[in-house]
Amino acid sequence: METDPTDFIHLYHCFWPRRAALLGLLQRFDFDPAAIRSAGRDRLASAGVDAATVRRIHAPLSAAARGDLAWLAADERNHLISCCDADFPVLLRQIGDFPLLLYARGNPGLLPTPQVAIVGSRHCTPGGTQNAIDFAAALARGGLTITSGMALGIDSAAHRGALDANGQTVAVIGTGIDRVYPARNRRLAAEIAERGLIVSEFPRNSPARPGHFPQRNRIISGLCVATLVIEAARRSGSLITARLAAEQGREVYALPGSIHNPQARGCHRLIGDGAKLAERPVDIVEDLGALLGFVIGETLTAKSASPVALNSEQQKLLDAIGYDPVNCDILVQRSGLTIEQLSSMLAILELNDLIQSAPGGCFVRI
Repeated sequence: METDPTDFIHLYHCFWPRRAALLGLLQRFDFDPAAIRSAGRDRLASAGVDAATVRRIHAPLSAAARGDLAWLAADERNHLISCCDADFPVLLRQIGDFPLLLYARGNPGLLPTPQVAIVGSRHCTPGGTQNAIDFAAALARGGLTITSGMALGIDSAAHRGALDANGQTVAVIGTGIDRVYPARNRRLAAEIAERGLIVSEFPRNSPARPGHFPQRNRIISGLCVATLVIEAARRSGSLITARLAAEQGREVYALPGSIHNPQARGCHRLIGDGAKLAERPVDIVEDLGALLGFVIGETLTAKSASPVALNSEQQKLLDAIGYDPVNCDILVQRSGLTIEQLSSMLAILELNDLIQSAPGGCFVRI
């Protein structure tokens, strides 16, 4: 059950964005917001609070605080969870710079569940998108909550994979809880709020600012027992999340890709730096299952579908494609087939989910 947030919300807006100052004061008063509000001027001054902030503490609720409380009362899906509450996420509290307040919309019961972050490039390949969907769906069916940042690309695909598998997902955003960024994710955000959870540490109405997204990444990794990176360039915000996860003592996994794909270089760098290589969802579930005591679903341990039967020419073409993108001219040289034969066979292989289209008129084996 949520406690009365009035005193904490008042203090939050008195100090925002001075997190360290508010945390220090909370520690001095044993995380009792009511005791801080009722403390005299001299006691607050001796605790290091400047005169202007003391006046704000003793003043009536600000418009921002009243707005938060009105937002909380407007919808049963709206929640304010402070670091003074017993239900503040245990794992998140363990990181050095944990947020002091979470604005949440949806099901807050997902916060204590075992979570895996799936992050990656906003400019991902079709293969990267499908990998994010498949890994998220499989991990969700394995009993894990999928957490990401609701950005375009890998983040959105991860949320979608979890939702389509009727699994659980948490989105940590870099704006106020009442804003959707990017705007094209409005429908996804509504679905996550209905079936999962959206959280933010930023006050309502906070716009998308460049510095917000690296800041929110520590919450993504801090909520999770592990982080999986699927496609990331060498200079990528996803690598920040992976670094934070490692610093927080959490597991880091990376999905390898083609050496010709610039969006795979960040993952290869992570693996070289000690991240665990993940080729299948079951690799992660088995690894974490030993740590967390999960029961692995049968859907992860065996393929239920029968292999597709190919004739000799179709198999020859599939062997010629390989796992790096290749265009039709090269396939004609490798296979000895005509363009007409090639076109029909490529369609058959793609319909059977054995290959997929890649940019530049290329194909890649999956």
